[in-house]
Amino acid sequence: MDNKFVVNIGRQLGSGGREVGEKLAARLGIDFYDKELIRLASEESGLCREFFEKADEKTSQGIIGGLFGMRFPFISDGAIPATNCLSNDALFKVQSDVIRRLAEEKSCLFVGRCADYILRDNPRCANIFISCSHEERVRRLRQIHSISEHAAEEMMNKADKRRSEYYNYYSYKMWGVAATYHLCIDSSVLGIDGTVDLVEEFVRKKLKI
Repeated sequence: MDNKFVVNIGRQLGSGGREVGEKLAARLGIDFYDKELIRLASEESGLCREFFEKADEKTSQGIIGGLFGMRFPFISDGAIPATNCLSNDALFKVQSDVIRRLAEEKSCLFVGRCADYILRDNPRCANIFISCSHEERVRRLRQIHSISEHAAEEMMNKADKRRSEYYNYYSYKMWGVAATYHLCIDSSVLGIDGTVDLVEEFVRKKLKI
């Protein structure tokens, strides 16, 4: 029997979603992937890491002009010819292939990057969304980045817009909407550790682990 499983976490900026994911992965004894996916996608495709960093959680509409509107040679030998235009869609496919491969190899936890949609046919998935009160998000961002309240709110608004556009574009579902996930939780209610406790209990019951 295949006992491998996957936890996918969507999150609002400033919600502590990444921290929840890291602590949950540690408790479950599984590998954690967030920005690490960028390095893996770069290594497996032979493309410069900068391509993936600039395209990270951005839709194809973001490629008009600039770096991704141009044609670049690939880094490794034997790759797709340089005449192919590097689009965010192409980079999304590479990253999706990495996510699928990792999920086939072992149990793991993914943060963002439409992993829940990419692995939608995997019956051993638990899809979680971490939100947070406006006040707590602002407080956390101000503390982390040493910025003003106005700057924190601007950062939040831009991130919410970018993440929702990215998720809605590639998944054809709605980012942050309860019907999209198995569990949605406001981390400001129970705090980070309390949120981890609740999500862990839910994941263990849903996946019978």
